[in-house]
Amino acid sequence: MQTWIKICATTGVDDALASIEAGANALGFVFAPSKRQVSAEQAAKIITHLPAEMERVGVFSDDPVERVAAVVEQAGLTTVQLHGEETPAFIEDLAARWSRGRRVRVIKTVLVNEHFAARFTRVCEDYSGIDSILLDAGAGSGRTFDWDAVRHLLGKFRKRLIVAGGLNPDNVGEAIRKFAPWGVDVVSGVEREPGRKDPAKLKAFVAAVRKAEQS
Repeated sequence: MQTWIKICATTGVDDALASIEAGANALGFVFAPSKRQVSAEQAAKIITHLPAEMERVGVFSDDPVERVAAVVEQAGLTTVQLHGEETPAFIEDLAARWSRGRRVRVIKTVLVNEHFAARFTRVCEDYSGIDSILLDAGAGSGRTFDWDAVRHLLGKFRKRLIVAGGLNPDNVGEAIRKFAPWGVDVVSGVEREPGRKDPAKLKAFVAAVRKAEQS
C-alpha cells in the first residue's frame, strides 16, 4: 500500500493544484492560530477547485466543538486534525454532529516532548473515536523530533501512524524506513516561503516517498 501524503497549510488555489499534480493524497488547511492560517471562507473557495476524491483536512487546536463542526460544514472538509488537548468526549460530541450516513475522519496529534510516552499511551488506549495518530515536534516548528528515541515507545500503537515535523525531500525517505508509517505530513519542507509552496520541492518530496517505499 502506498504511503498517504498530506501537504499541509494550503493557502491558495495554485498551491493546491500544484500539490495535487505532484501526487498528494490530502491537502491540509490550518484554522488554528498560525502565519499560514486561513478562514473557512478562504478554504471553501480553494476546495471548489479540487477533485471530489481529494481528502481535505482541517487543522484545529482547542477550538469549541461548535466551531470545528461549523468550519467542517462551511469549508467542505472530510477530515479534522486536532492539535490541542481535545478529550475523547470532545471527539464523541463532534462525531454526533454529522448527519446520518456521513463520517468525518479524525487525526489526533501527539507532540513528541517530555510527556510523549504517557500521552501517546493514553491516546492509543482511550481515544477510540480517532482514525490516526500524528507525531509532531510542535505546531509549525519545522523541526524533526528524535526518531530513534521515539521508535521504541510505539509498541502499543494500534492506530494508523502519521509522521510529521521537519520533513523535507532529503529526510522523508529515512523517516519512512524507520517508522514504515501509514502517512507523512509536510509543511515548511515544500515551501519557498511561509504559506507559499514550491512546485519543485513538492514533486521532489512525493518522489522521495515513493522511492523509499520500494526499499
